[in-house]
Amino acid sequence: MLTVLDSLPERFLDTPACELHRLLPGPTLIHLPGRRPAPLFVSVLLHGNEDSGVIALQSVLRAHAQRPLPRALSILVGNVAAARDGLRRLDHQPDYNRVWPGTEQHADAPEHAAMSDVHCRMQARGLFASIDIHNNTGINPHYGVVNRLDPAVLHLALLFSRTVVWFRGLPGTQTTAFSPLCPSITVECGKPGTPANEAHAARFIEACLHLASFPAHDVHEQDIDLYHTVATVRVPAAVSFGFGNRLADIDFDPQLDHMNFRQLEPGAVFGRTRLSSPLEVRDESGRDLAGEFFACDGGTISLRRPSTPAMLTLDERVVRQDCLCYLMERLPFPRRERAARELCDSLQD
Repeated sequence: MLTVLDSLPERFLDTPACELHRLLPGPTLIHLPGRRPAPLFVSVLLHGNEDSGVIALQSVLRAHAQRPLPRALSILVGNVAAARDGLRRLDHQPDYNRVWPGTEQHADAPEHAAMSDVHCRMQARGLFASIDIHNNTGINPHYGVVNRLDPAVLHLALLFSRTVVWFRGLPGTQTTAFSPLCPSITVECGKPGTPANEAHAARFIEACLHLASFPAHDVHEQDIDLYHTVATVRVPAAVSFGFGNRLADIDFDPQLDHMNFRQLEPGAVFGRTRLSSPLEVRDESGRDLAGEFFACDGGTISLRRPSTPAMLTLDERVVRQDCLCYLMERLPFPRRERAARELCDSLQD
């Protein structure tokens, strides 16, 4: 499935994401030279409805059209077929951000073979850093997601935003696959179709290209708002739901996504339900935590413990294809190393 190019296809810089299928037959890896040889790897369009990364890259490359890039740049353009229809993925496809090395669910998929090929090729080139650019469908600030807490990774994250989420990562995601090789980050650029979001992503790419090396010193606590993802919330496939739909098994609050990145206290209401245990909630090791996080007394779905949600969305298709949200807690900076050790120990057990 993978196409590999050593130059930009003609008209690439002026083609919107929904039309890239006319230029690219499928996932395409493009290598561009720069003054510093260790490449920055940028993946875009792993979800076809998230096009801010494409627009940001086009802006950066147009600015360098008559001069060399300060650093070699390798670009992966992902799911152009889904982008044609403005969808996260097509119904017959796996999620392009769940098929990277480490996946178990999609190990036999041709998409996994393609992304494994990308991973091997980039490892052989001696990576400088990896950034995976995404949008989301709910109301969220711009933030970065990291799998490691070492200084280089956090310095990379702070080039994008002071809001940083530490997440061990889902098997088969791009950042999880590249984290052992180089400083790696997923950046969430808010909703697609917003010029300010695209401009922010472009400034981040430009800053990464100009970075000669990562500082060796630690980041300062006052410069970072660090969160730890403690659980993923999903709606089981057999459960119907909606936002303001009283006939569904779960009727979520129609303004649920306004809760993103807000510290919620016990008793915060997510919606109404006719079921005794309507949500699936699991931590990073896969343990069932539904009863620890949610109560369903009298048909009201409410939090049992303080939590900060991220990526709450009102897009029912995205909820089905991915999740309802992630639940986080603030991670005081002095605790981060101990927390990382404790998490590693619990996962090994």
